[in-house]
Amino acid sequence: MSRLVVDVPDYPQPGVVFKDITPLLADHDGFHAAILALAESGRDESGTVVVDKVLGMEARGFILAAPVALDLEAGFVPVRKAGKLPRACLSESYALEYGTATLEMHVDAVQPGDRVLLVDDVLATGGTIAATRRLVADAGGVVVGAAVLMELGFLQGRRVLDDVPCTALMEI
Repeated sequence: MSRLVVDVPDYPQPGVVFKDITPLLADHDGFHAAILALAESGRDESGTVVVDKVLGMEARGFILAAPVALDLEAGFVPVRKAGKLPRACLSESYALEYGTATLEMHVDAVQPGDRVLLVDDVLATGGTIAATRRLVADAGGVVVGAAVLMELGFLQGRRVLDDVPCTALMEI
């Protein structure tokens, strides 16, 4: 799978090495394997689905989370950048490895007690997943886990996840 992720130096700004997953997405077998592996984080040891919703963070998280939700027969919830959703939203600001951002989720997207799996492409500093976790908590939901395609271990993003189990298919 890692052979299908391409490094792009100095994107989106100097000093950042962007991980391009479009070759993985274009490879049916690789993409399918990644989706099935990410979906395992939404099941218990016996294979029973333990989530009601799968949240994907903008933008590449959408690409991964939606098919994971289908595999788990769960709902999919997009978590978007500020100002992109058409109805009332919960908002949460956070720090990125190279700046700051705000994420939003419709106020009715997660119901009290919903069990939620967070899916994204990269775990870097953990800011995106931590902000999304706070959105879920604000809505009354419970994050049962996180699953990412790759983890940039040198940035130690897991430290902000506290007790949320996180599965990474690749560590860089």
